[in-house]
Amino acid sequence: MSVLGERNPNLTFAQKLANTNWMLIVLIFATAGIGLAMLYSVANGNVNPWMSRQLVRFAIGLAVMFTVAFIDIRVWMRLAYPIYGVALALLVLVQAMGTIGMGAQRWVSLGAFNLQPSELMKIALVLALARYFHSLSHEDTGRVRWLIVPTAMVLAPAALVLMEPDLGTASLLVLGGFALFFLAGVRWWKFAIAAAAVLGTIPFAWDRLHSYQQARILTFLDPGRDPLGAGYHILQSKIALGSGGIWGKGYLLGTQSHLSFLPEKQTDFIFTTLAEEFGLVGGLFLLALYVAMMAYGFAIGLRVRSQFGRLLAMGVTTTFFLYVFINVAMVMGLVPVVGVPLPLISYGGTAMVTILIGFGLLLSAYIHRDVQIPKRGGFDPL
Repeated sequence: MSVLGERNPNLTFAQKLANTNWMLIVLIFATAGIGLAMLYSVANGNVNPWMSRQLVRFAIGLAVMFTVAFIDIRVWMRLAYPIYGVALALLVLVQAMGTIGMGAQRWVSLGAFNLQPSELMKIALVLALARYFHSLSHEDTGRVRWLIVPTAMVLAPAALVLMEPDLGTASLLVLGGFALFFLAGVRWWKFAIAAAAVLGTIPFAWDRLHSYQQARILTFLDPGRDPLGAGYHILQSKIALGSGGIWGKGYLLGTQSHLSFLPEKQTDFIFTTLAEEFGLVGGLFLLALYVAMMAYGFAIGLRVRSQFGRLLAMGVTTTFFLYVFINVAMVMGLVPVVGVPLPLISYGGTAMVTILIGFGLLLSAYIHRDVQIPKRGGFDPL
């Protein structure tokens, strides 16, 4: 009998392989393949400097994903708080000795590469909240006093990320974290009260935003107010999106990206490049792949027997949805421009590996879907 009192026998490696959701893995490969093709395109038909590096990162991420997937989900439950603690400590370390790039202090130098702890926190927060709410009874989930600790678990890293400054990632942490509250069964009226409190702080928070953050919000409200300054990114993005039409200009033939009108074409605005070259059809095809992955993610969450596994699967899927929604809405001008990458497509090492770790946890929940983890009630440290 395991530490958690689970009576089911441990799965063999062959059983884990048989239980793996291979269709989800096919979708991951297809989406990452599109990302590599687009990085080749934005480099004007060259594997360097982005595609070759991203391919190596994808291979590393795949190895980590399968490793994470085959580890018993009960192990991930035991490690949830330590992982969160390490991620939080790395965010504090960023403030003390982080590497500055593009006007923000977001990375920790590890010699061979730079690590962005805020990306790791997106997964660590889901793990920690899933474990916390697993330990609560349904009645306790509805009591305000039991929501103080998880609220602090969300706001503490969000505040540290906001200090970097990184408004986009901080917003994603808050949205993803409180989505777990809803999935755990917290009543909607508590969110209404929290939303009203946030709206009341807007006048005070506005003065504390950096000038470029204020400019992004004002540009979102009126893109034409500074077309050669703060509004340049989104105006060029809209031009590229519109010029692609239904079928696009053709692979390697996107003028906005290849003539360097489109900024950050390999990261934040890579969806715009794809839409310019493959048109509305190409953009919808990529979104269909994303929708299929999310459908698998939520379906896995519904099939898992343990509360921890359900919340983990749905939390990872919700975080993935927020990545996609915020990035695509951003390049279309539906939300202010923030630094959120397009998952499996945008260039970036930490984001790629973190997303694949999230899929590894999702696959682990599916592989071990019949494992029962008993509740103990309260804030149980196991």
